[in-house]
Amino acid sequence: MIYIDPPMWPAHNTLFSHLVSDTGLDELHAFTAAAGISPRAFDGDHYDVPRERYDALVSRGAVPVSGGDLVRILIACGLRIPARERPSALAGPLRHRWNRLLPGTPDLGGRLLEHWNEPHRRYHDRRHLLQVLEALDLLTDSDVPLPVALAAWFHDAVYTGRPGADEEASARLAEQLLPAAGVAAAVTAECARLVRLTATHDPAAADIHGALLTDADLAVLAREPARYAAYLQAVRAEYAHLSEDFAAGRRRVVRQLAAADPLYRTPAGRRLWEEQARRNLAGELAGAPAVVVPSRTAAADNRQ
Repeated sequence: MIYIDPPMWPAHNTLFSHLVSDTGLDELHAFTAAAGISPRAFDGDHYDVPRERYDALVSRGAVPVSGGDLVRILIACGLRIPARERPSALAGPLRHRWNRLLPGTPDLGGRLLEHWNEPHRRYHDRRHLLQVLEALDLLTDSDVPLPVALAAWFHDAVYTGRPGADEEASARLAEQLLPAAGVAAAVTAECARLVRLTATHDPAAADIHGALLTDADLAVLAREPARYAAYLQAVRAEYAHLSEDFAAGRRRVVRQLAAADPLYRTPAGRRLWEEQARRNLAGELAGAPAVVVPSRTAAADNRQ
């Protein structure tokens, strides 16, 4: 069933309603597509729709409920996304991180945040960016080298689902934008090198910067089982256009990761994540049943 609350949420000089499903995101996406609502209106577990669409959506079958009832419906069916896992809620915290990293360049930070919020992203979005930045904090006791931190911001800034090509385009974007922001040539070059390295996640033994970035990018593999299942669903959603090709490609990637010895290149990464990541990878290769998670995670939860 599709539900809609009253238009009472102010933004962009109008009021907005929230449109949700108590069944799953497939139903919600189908309903909004038929109604001509842009995918950009989707915010993890609901669509934001302006008040002038309210009556027409009710006519199409959306059931009017109060704002409180709408939240209770989402919670009861398991589709409610906590604020920290909602990409739109992360703009402020990420902007604050950027301003501390490269003061005086808010426009560049804003441009990157827009890249990370593109509507086709299901896993490679602002949540992944924040997760990589937080993983780097864990690995370095919050003393992340500048080129590594910049590389985290740029490493999936361009994301079209083309491994190798996306990393190259993201590195070129860093090479284009960082010098104009006053970043030294050596730092820019190192940032771009690190971004390109995320295509293989295979830094040289002495590459400390590379080990930090690739370990942080692969920290997702060590999620607890339910969140790992959510990650798999989200990645699959990003590659929905590949159908059977995705399964073969994903299995190839997982075999390569499972064969890596060690999987994580920093001592801290091995201590924090190696054991759980190997369990997850082994279970995926063995075809272990995925932990059942609400279908919203296909749209809620970096690279395979």
